[in-house]
Amino acid sequence: MTLISKDAVAGLKKAVKGRVVLPEDADYHEVRKVWNATIDRHPKVIVRCAEAEDVPPALDFARRHKLDISVRGAGHNIAGNAVCEGGIMIDMSTMTGVQVDAANKIALVEPGARLSDVDLATQQHGLATPLGINSTTGVAGLTLGGGFGWLTRQHGMTVDNLLAVELVTAEGKSLRASEQENSDLFWAVRGAGGNFGIVTRFEYRLHAVGPEITAGLLVFPMAQATQVLQQYRDYMNGAPERLNVWVVMRKAPPLPFLPEPIHGQEVVVLAIFYAGPLAEAEPLIAPLRDFGTAHGEHIGEQPYVQWQQAFDPLLTPGARNYWKSHNFTELCDEALDTLVSYAQRLPDPQCEIFIGMIGGAANRVPAHAMAYGHRDARFVMNVHARWDDAAQDAACIGWAREFFKASAPYASAGVYINFMTEEEGERVKAAYGDNYARLVQLKRQYDPDNLFHLNQNIAP
Repeated sequence: MTLISKDAVAGLKKAVKGRVVLPEDADYHEVRKVWNATIDRHPKVIVRCAEAEDVPPALDFARRHKLDISVRGAGHNIAGNAVCEGGIMIDMSTMTGVQVDAANKIALVEPGARLSDVDLATQQHGLATPLGINSTTGVAGLTLGGGFGWLTRQHGMTVDNLLAVELVTAEGKSLRASEQENSDLFWAVRGAGGNFGIVTRFEYRLHAVGPEITAGLLVFPMAQATQVLQQYRDYMNGAPERLNVWVVMRKAPPLPFLPEPIHGQEVVVLAIFYAGPLAEAEPLIAPLRDFGTAHGEHIGEQPYVQWQQAFDPLLTPGARNYWKSHNFTELCDEALDTLVSYAQRLPDPQCEIFIGMIGGAANRVPAHAMAYGHRDARFVMNVHARWDDAAQDAACIGWAREFFKASAPYASAGVYINFMTEEEGERVKAAYGDNYARLVQLKRQYDPDNLFHLNQNIAP
């Protein structure tokens, strides 16, 4: 272990405006925690940045003391790359500012911001950009790996709406990257960003959305899963892009619109989003009800920010999580049969499998336009193992791995990088496909020593 003198730590504290947290500090264990409870690592030093200017001295400290570097946004990443063992964690989570230029439909966002921060600021002007579906997710990690959500069918991936970033390189230089400035770096950041620097500000394009939209849930019995899924697939092939419907298969939570005997039973949920009023949405939603005999539904107009928080109770911090994911261009019957088979034997009430539809605007972007290149993917299927008791690790992880292996023959090439666990380093090349070779060249240019390697790493 590298020895760090008290004088060196004192110098670091003097060099940064933010706070330096050490293992002996009372709140150290709270500060080092991330969303996924399976991650239990102990940085030697945590620098809680207060401004972008805190990043270069933190990097310099790491370099001089030969410390591994991890970078934390909101700490929501499934692989837990935000926290390192025995190194320095550069913690951006207190930098949560959002500035909205409503006239030009642009948002400037700091790297510690969560979806809730962005949604709250932009929806005051009836604006939004495609982000995720859980308001506690951090925008930084989500964006740098691609990013998608309810608006993706209409407006593309998060990276398709990224206009520029400001970041600090491995050399400690602050740069702006956009289509006009450092365009090669901007190409790499949009999908592989954690490999090339520490982003200190994001600039997003905004779109007119809400503030009222139509959304809700339609819940069917698991016994009807096959017919519901097949009809869902066929219907969504021709559905307009203003309508997005995801599938969630899990044990029913105690939702007030469901009969009490259904609580805890396996169900198939259609999560419905329409970027407009109920009167427009209803003719498109009505056919969904004929997919089966529903246990219940709760669909209507509501604020966009409220819908963005609808799934938060199912994704609270502190649980143990293990995910596996595939991209799909089409959902063949065999893939759906596999999905139903594993959804019928969930190892824990918190476990679920979902299908997120991303087909639409994202498919019209060329595969080589940026590092994120999965432009043929129309669906993302994620097996989400989640539980509380460490004694269930083997059962829950085993279930997720088995499903992943069984569904692999029907998946398309590539994988969504943000859903990859720490152990999946061998999938990085597949995740970037034909763009990987260019990423390696740019890594050699911007980070030849692989200073930023605690990520889904592109080795120089």
